[in-house]
Amino acid sequence: MRRLRQGWRAFWRRSRLVNDEPLNRVSLIVIILVDIFILINVFSGLSEISNWPLSPSAAQPCYAPWQAYRQDTASDREIRFLEQQITLDSPPQSFVERLQESSKGRLGTISATCFTYAEYQDAVNRPAHRERLKQRQEKQAQIQTLEATNARIREEYDSTLLEQLAGQPPDQSINLVEAAKAKATLEANNRQIAALKTEIAALEQLILQEPDSQAFLKFLAEEATFAQLENQYQRSQFWYPSLQFVLQVLFLLPLIAIALLVHRFADRRRYGLLALMSWHLLVIFLIPLVLKIFELLQVGALFEWLSNVILALFGGLLFLVSYLYILLIPALGFGIIKVAQALFLNPQRQAAGRIQKHRCVRCGKRLRDLDQHCPHCGYLQWMPCPSCQQPTYRHLPYCRHCGASTRSSL
Repeated sequence: MRRLRQGWRAFWRRSRLVNDEPLNRVSLIVIILVDIFILINVFSGLSEISNWPLSPSAAQPCYAPWQAYRQDTASDREIRFLEQQITLDSPPQSFVERLQESSKGRLGTISATCFTYAEYQDAVNRPAHRERLKQRQEKQAQIQTLEATNARIREEYDSTLLEQLAGQPPDQSINLVEAAKAKATLEANNRQIAALKTEIAALEQLILQEPDSQAFLKFLAEEATFAQLENQYQRSQFWYPSLQFVLQVLFLLPLIAIALLVHRFADRRRYGLLALMSWHLLVIFLIPLVLKIFELLQVGALFEWLSNVILALFGGLLFLVSYLYILLIPALGFGIIKVAQALFLNPQRQAAGRIQKHRCVRCGKRLRDLDQHCPHCGYLQWMPCPSCQQPTYRHLPYCRHCGASTRSSL
């Protein structure tokens, strides 16, 4: 707890002081605005670089429609599938060209199976099929109009029958359509609807019986080809979050390294404002890194691996993954704290540099040779050696008189 309190005080002091002097309100507002602007741009850059590799749906774009076709058990699935592959208007690019265009400037390659799939799409997406689909849609629209007319007539027809049963004269009817005429109209509309459905079925058969359609449907029935595609998709889905994390880390590491080097340089040279700005940048660059680490632990390859291990050992007891994380995350946090203490908040390293420059080991102000207490902060610069009891420097590992270790009293 003492080390944590010292680390928090050091962190807060580095974040708000310039040469151990507090920032004024205007400077503090400017620092906060700069931090927000840089943080937004950091997350924007992370988003851009995470979209660089092809996602599973982009690397295997034919998997989703193919899987939906396989899971569809309706009798008309073939014509509905072909209808989805045919565009009513002539496209500016073929499906193969679209795939090639979508992979330009991206990391990864599109599945060769999906290029074959796109070639079959281009084969069925021809003017003859487009014209038949347009005719089919027109006839379906006519059927909908006739069915709406029949529904309206039935409402009026039912009311007319009630009026006739009540003995009401035709000239006093509230409906414009008499019962006999309504029945004749309904029968004519039904005959027309049946004829239109027959024409639609004929158009669908023309589309299905074409050689290009038959070749496409035969390709979709190849179990081995789909199994290979499914394996590729699952592998991409497994590694995609981890690949995104690696690229995001590669984006952040140069920024973290530059901010750290600038901060150390400014801290040694006592460039207060530069040290403060570089410290804020270092913290800002570390925040998304920590967030991405926790995100990877939830959706990345490690989570999938732990889930598979739990499933293999304990069946469906996936809640045990939470137990593993409860043990893993504190250990990871302990390691990060130890690294941070060694790199950023190491009092021995800081004290060694300040003593060599005749500065206070606490606040960094310059001292005279005979000063035992700092005249700026009042901190005692010496401590008794646990071996020889002579005064020696605080926070240094060995006594300047006898050379004995002072770590037991630090």
